[in-house]
Amino acid sequence: MAERYDVIVLGAGAAGLMCAARAGQRGKRVLVLERAEKPGKKILISGGGRCNFTNIGSGPANYLSQNPHFAKSALARYTARDFLELVESYGIAWHEKTLGQLFCDGSAKQIVAMLSEECAKGDADVRCGEEVASVEHDGDFTVATQTATYTAPALVIATGGPSIPKMGATGFAYDLARQFGLKVVEPRPALVPLTLGGEEVLFREISGVSAPVVASAGKASFPEAALFTHRGLSGPSILQASSYWSPGEPVVVNFLPGHADGWLLDAKREMPRATLKSLLRDALPDRLADILSEKLGISTELGNAPDKELRAAEDRLRRWEFRPNGTEGFAKAEVTVGGISTAELSSKTMEAKRIPGLYAIGEAVDVTGWLGGYNFQWAWASGVAAGEAL
Repeated sequence: MAERYDVIVLGAGAAGLMCAARAGQRGKRVLVLERAEKPGKKILISGGGRCNFTNIGSGPANYLSQNPHFAKSALARYTARDFLELVESYGIAWHEKTLGQLFCDGSAKQIVAMLSEECAKGDADVRCGEEVASVEHDGDFTVATQTATYTAPALVIATGGPSIPKMGATGFAYDLARQFGLKVVEPRPALVPLTLGGEEVLFREISGVSAPVVASAGKASFPEAALFTHRGLSGPSILQASSYWSPGEPVVVNFLPGHADGWLLDAKREMPRATLKSLLRDALPDRLADILSEKLGISTELGNAPDKELRAAEDRLRRWEFRPNGTEGFAKAEVTVGGISTAELSSKTMEAKRIPGLYAIGEAVDVTGWLGGYNFQWAWASGVAAGEAL
């Protein structure tokens, strides 16, 4: 005999727990099914174990989607300040890092404990270690696991995307969406390190070196650190740019974000005996300065270098093109770009337009945030939107 609920939420991650808590506290009988042995596994590893739980500057401009307007409604109705109030109501100490990023002073476990307590307040039944075997829809939704069968008039897809498969992540949300005839925007890894090949393999020799830069892909630019790795490029600015990068396109790096235009010509007048390598060593880590000056090929003293050559060198340092041959894939991606098409969903409720009672939230949907707490804010906001509508 199937157990009956008002709502079945698939996935006990950030979005699923938030949705279950809100729906439960509104009087709905909620079941959460999670295949992992405990809830909130991605929350626990986020932010180096301290959970970058939101970004105080979160807004629609910080998200990628085929419909850039879709996220506006949910983000406006449940803001970073709203989540911060919840965090503070539990006495969880927090701090702000760079660029509006908010972290727990203590541990990400505090956020999972808070969400679990919020679910308990609404009597939501959270069951872990439950692998979904099948989902059927015949008026109601019937979900079978290896141990039991459950039915409900509403089903919420909150199983995330395929990023970080070692945490148990899969493309299950997309399979389910396709089963119900919902379009899926082709998923690809995002916030992911980029790999270099060809002549650019030289840069692998400085693996471990990082520098403050501005990295650009497409029309998006991000001023933060870039890190050279044994496979290519990483660091916050590169991870951000990777979400906007398309295969075959360059990633453009400005190695001189803190220097005024004409810096090299000024240096030539003030320090004609200096070399490009020594000047770059003052501005950048030595090993990076050495490889850049070697590639620029100016070995003479600045006073002996033609102005035209120095202008060209500076221009290249401000617009250094790397041509990645790929990414490190879903295994190293923090999130997924793409997912269940927003064209299929109500931006107000997250409900499928053509299938009443079916909802999709969080990373399963084609809404992807920047690095720095934005994806959690989308999880909270979309979870609340669905939880209020159920």
